[in-house]
Amino acid sequence: MCGRYLLSYDLEDLIKILQEKYEIRKPNIDYYEPRYNIAPSQPVLSIINDGKNNRVGNLHWGFVPYWAKDKKIGYKLINARSETLNKKPAFKHSFKNKRCIILSNGFYEWKSEGSKKSPYLIQLKNKSILPFAGLWSSYQNDDGTKFFSCTIITTTPNKLIEPIHNRMPVILDSKSEKIWLNKNISDTNLLSTYLKPYSSDKMHSYKVSTLVNNSRIDCKECIKPYIHS
Repeated sequence: MCGRYLLSYDLEDLIKILQEKYEIRKPNIDYYEPRYNIAPSQPVLSIINDGKNNRVGNLHWGFVPYWAKDKKIGYKLINARSETLNKKPAFKHSFKNKRCIILSNGFYEWKSEGSKKSPYLIQLKNKSILPFAGLWSSYQNDDGTKFFSCTIITTTPNKLIEPIHNRMPVILDSKSEKIWLNKNISDTNLLSTYLKPYSSDKMHSYKVSTLVNNSRIDCKECIKPYIHS
């Protein structure tokens, strides 16, 4: 599962990433501030491809299929298991046609330690961008307006994360990002080959404060290493 993560770059660095890595020359971001505890049901900065160019914007975290009768289903669909994307009616259409990248530079998982669960922050060792593989959907509200939502795809854990949790988000490398965003590719067997655990050699983790347990707390203290008093 991936239920909390961060995107903590300052705006200048984020724009540089969007321009250089994703070839979005003029990122149109209405509002942005560094986030340290992003939670489900919140807007999340994501990248889609419109058939010609990559675009960046916010999607609601909590996937609502286009055929849903009630948007509340999104609360149950914050993650999608990579192994069953072709089987789940909620995700089959988007797996072929509506894939996205959800921007992050770290995520949290909770490890059972005795009777408690302790949060850990997982990042790349070089602190660079962690692009999550995601799916997005366009749902029509009763008033005719569109509601755009997404889910984060998860896979089995790598060696670093396995002692902490039994799932991890799918993290794409530069090659698989291009394939994932390519609207001309709809071969789900091919796409599935890229939905695998990221190399643990490039990642590290450390224990953080239980501040992150509260989704209303979103500050730099969330990522500080936990120091036992």
